[in-house]
Amino acid sequence: MSKYENLMPRFLKYVQINTQSDENSTTVPSNQRQVDFLNQLKAELTKIGLQNVRTNDASGYVFATLPSNVDYDVPKVGFISHVDTADFNAEHVHPKIVSDYDGQSVINLDADGKYQLDPKVFPSLKKYAGQTLVTTDGSTLLGADDKAGVSEIITAMEYLIAHPDIKHGEIEIGLGPDEEIGTGADHFDVKDFGADFAYTVDGGPLGELQYETFNAASGVVEINGTDVHPGSAKGLMVNALQLGIDFQESLPKHDRPELTEGREGFFFLLKMDGTPDHARLDYIIRDHDRDQFEARKQTFQQVADQINAKYDTDRVEVTVKDQYYNMADVLKQDMTSVDIAKQAMENESIEPLIFPVRGGTDGSKISFMGLPTPNLFAGGENMHGRFEYVSEQTMDRAVDVVLEIAQLLARK
Repeated sequence: MSKYENLMPRFLKYVQINTQSDENSTTVPSNQRQVDFLNQLKAELTKIGLQNVRTNDASGYVFATLPSNVDYDVPKVGFISHVDTADFNAEHVHPKIVSDYDGQSVINLDADGKYQLDPKVFPSLKKYAGQTLVTTDGSTLLGADDKAGVSEIITAMEYLIAHPDIKHGEIEIGLGPDEEIGTGADHFDVKDFGADFAYTVDGGPLGELQYETFNAASGVVEINGTDVHPGSAKGLMVNALQLGIDFQESLPKHDRPELTEGREGFFFLLKMDGTPDHARLDYIIRDHDRDQFEARKQTFQQVADQINAKYDTDRVEVTVKDQYYNMADVLKQDMTSVDIAKQAMENESIEPLIFPVRGGTDGSKISFMGLPTPNLFAGGENMHGRFEYVSEQTMDRAVDVVLEIAQLLARK
């Protein structure tokens, strides 16, 4: 049982609300269901006693403040998480509780056992022996990314309000939309938020502390073909789908997600569809090193140029848009926020796991806006799909770390 009375009830309630973001939307937030949930959280923050609870109109974020209870100056720290979930079924989420898991058994998610959490497939399960897990029923994602973080931050604030003997400086919290579609932090208002540095509580297993992320871009390849009857196609047909295959095969063969690790970057073909007349390929382009990231974007264009050179007219058009950059380029200039989080974990007997994350967080963008924002663990495993799960005990420990960071900053 969680040592924080409201943590698990809060989390279980949140995950049952569909807040999947919409990548095709042009609004901020991207849909009404996120607005509704953020308004629900806004009311909850007010009820537990936070002050200056407000919606930032530019970003859609809900901001709130826990005033300092010390009479001396300490840094203002912020904690940030996102309310939206990834592009996987998020309707009718039915979380399942697995108490006192033995670390060895197969967990049947659905009644028929079609979908299973098997330690042979997901070896991470072995480290959760004796713990309580929350899983899906196999038909949806869980939403621990990042409703675990939302729950942990709110629970930590609730705990501090209920225990005024715990000394802390001013704390800002931010709960925002659309992280999963890469637009959530585009309009983050650093001045309105008001912190000196912050943390996203949006990481995975116990101890994760991340300050190095990918540089990221999206790539769209539009291909125009010439579609004629296949019986008389010789010398006439230009099959847009075949050119799409040629484009993919012309990229570096090793540079794919399934073949890379650590700081190795990649080109990831997310989607390919079309007809011989027209085809479209959607990519993401990633690299930790900024120079290599720029080189990857050049390679992407060069492949298109090479294919176009074979024809009298340009058949392939690419559009590349930067999404976020490696926040280590900012944080390495002042590692205070990282050092404090590391110390907080060590004080709580948690081994910090510091490694280059093969992804990004809202902190990637926010750090470049002038607010250093590394990422803390929230507990989720196998995120973004039906095999997602989270440990109750890890969520407890995330709250512990948030509380310890607040106390560390208040110590003279």
